[in-house]
Amino acid sequence: MFDIQKMIIENYLYYKNQLIVKYQIEYPRIVSSAYYYTTRKFNYFNQIKAMEMKLYAEKELYENAKQIYDYNMNHNYPFSPYELIYTYTISYQKNNILSLYGDQYVYAGGAHGSTIRTSQNWNLSNGTQFSLSSLFHEDCSYVILLLKEIFHQIETQIENGSNSYFEDYAKLAVETFQFDQFYLAEHSVALFYQQYDIAPYSSGIPVFFIQLGDG
Repeated sequence: MFDIQKMIIENYLYYKNQLIVKYQIEYPRIVSSAYYYTTRKFNYFNQIKAMEMKLYAEKELYENAKQIYDYNMNHNYPFSPYELIYTYTISYQKNNILSLYGDQYVYAGGAHGSTIRTSQNWNLSNGTQFSLSSLFHEDCSYVILLLKEIFHQIETQIENGSNSYFEDYAKLAVETFQFDQFYLAEHSVALFYQQYDIAPYSSGIPVFFIQLGDG
C-alpha cells in the first residue's frame, strides 16, 4: 500500500506592524514505491491546489485586508485579522482507491467566516479520478434515487430536531446538486452540499450517506 504524509504551509502576514492575514494549508502527499506515475500525479495535483490557496491568501486576501485595515483605523473601528485554513480528511483508503474531502475556511471580516468543501476520489491503479455515476453502473436513474434518499434523511432530521433546513429544501437540493460533491466512506457514498445551499449557516455543511454494496 502507501503512506500519506500531511504537508503544511503556514504564514503570518503583517501590514504597518500589525498582523492582518494568517493562513495554514494542509495537503496530502503519497509516499510509495508503487504506482510511481499515479502517485506523482496525485502529489502534483494537491501541491498545485495548495500553492493556489497560498497565492490567494498572500495576494487577494492580503490586499483586501490592507484596505479594510486602513479604513477601520481611520474610523476607529476594530479590525480582526483575516484567516485562511485548509484541512483535509481521508475518508476511504482501500484496494488502490483513495477518497478524501477538504474544507477551506476563510474569514474576511464580518460576523463569521465561510467554508467551502471539495472532494477527490482517486483510482490509483490508473491515476484518474472517478465519477459519481461510475458507482452506479452509469444507470441514468441513480440521481433520482439519490435525491429521494436525501429527502428522506432531511425529513427524518427535521422530525427529530437534529438539524434545520430551508422550507424549500427540496427545490434547492435539486437546483444545487453537484455531481462532483461526493466522497467514499466504508460501504457508502457521502453526498454533500455547500453552506447555504439548502440549510442555514448554523446547520453547517449538510452530508448524506447513501449505502453502497459490499466492496
